[in-house]
Parts: sequence; C-alpha cells; structure tokens
Amino acid sequence: MVLLENDSFLTELTRLFQKCRSSGSVVITLKKYDGRTKPTPRKGNPDTFEPSDNKCLIRASEGKKKISTVVNTKEVIKFQMVLIKEDSSRI
Repeated sequence: MVLLENDSFLTELTRLFQKCRSSGSVVITLKKYDGRTKPTPRKGNPDTFEPSDNKCLIRASEGKKKISTVVNTKEVIKFQMVLIKEDSSRI
C-alpha cells in the first residue's frame, strides 16, 4: 500500500475512478489512526504512548491497486467534502 500526500491521493483516486468507470469498483475506507506503526504488545510492559493528535487514515483500493493518506482530524470534514465533490463529478 502506498501512503501519499493528500493532493496526490486525490489525483490517484480520480485515476482509479476513471479506470473503473466502465467496469469494476473502488472501495474507500476511513479509520481512526493514532500514529502508531507497530502493534501494542498483549502482555508485559505496554508502551505509554500518548498521541498528540488523532488522525484519520483513508484508504482506497481497486483490485490490486491500493493507495492511502493520513488526514488530521480538524481537516477530515474538508477532505470528505472534496471527496464527495470528486465522486459526484464522475457520475
């Protein structure tokens, strides 16, 4: 999976939509992301990880092509509005 900047993600997402216009589908998922890159241990001494700011991980996939980006929580609504605008212009 490729982690992209927000603008690059939107550009690639547009390409995915264009590719799947006649057949296929694009799946978009949103997930809370606290910045961790490793899973927390089940036993023993858990790390005392204090996220400074929660973020949102946005993923898009079409077949084998997968892209993702990370958006700050304060900008999620703005980013979703751009996503909706991009998606509605494809219909």
